[in-house]
Amino acid sequence: MLFAPKGMIAKPLSNSNPQPTKSIYDFTMKSIEGKEINFSAYKGKKLLIVNTASECGFTPQYNELEELHEKYKEKIVLLGFPANNFGGQEQGSNEEIATFCQRNFGVTFQLFQKSDVIGPDQNALYQWLSHPEQNGWNKKRPNWNFCKYLINEKGELLNFYSAAVSPMSDEIVKQL
Repeated sequence: MLFAPKGMIAKPLSNSNPQPTKSIYDFTMKSIEGKEINFSAYKGKKLLIVNTASECGFTPQYNELEELHEKYKEKIVLLGFPANNFGGQEQGSNEEIATFCQRNFGVTFQLFQKSDVIGPDQNALYQWLSHPEQNGWNKKRPNWNFCKYLINEKGELLNFYSAAVSPMSDEIVKQL
């Protein structure tokens, strides 16, 4: 049996997990400005991947995401994925989202183009994050805005955190 803090899903310790079919470093995604970003550029760094929204009760987490980015940028890279999958809370264009995040929260961490993180049009990265046959163990998918996935320096999915887990919480910071 696994024990994990509330809101966190820990990676199982058994060797019976499927082997990932793809590495996180195989992905290329478009930034919110439309530039192709190859994830191989993140080799050797931890990643915190977060699905975001501008009109959510958890939107103030942008402040803590930016704080985490600024305080620990030598240890972790934050990657934000705006999505309109939950409650229609991200209806803006990529340009509107970028302006909102910069103006209201001073966001300087990397944001990507708005895309689906669940459902039939789920982007390829979130398919990898939420399908054990692709990532090796995790089947947990976002159930609301501001869910978080932690990737270790080897590119392995380490943990999933619910939206209720604050970016500056001990659960996340102690993993750095």
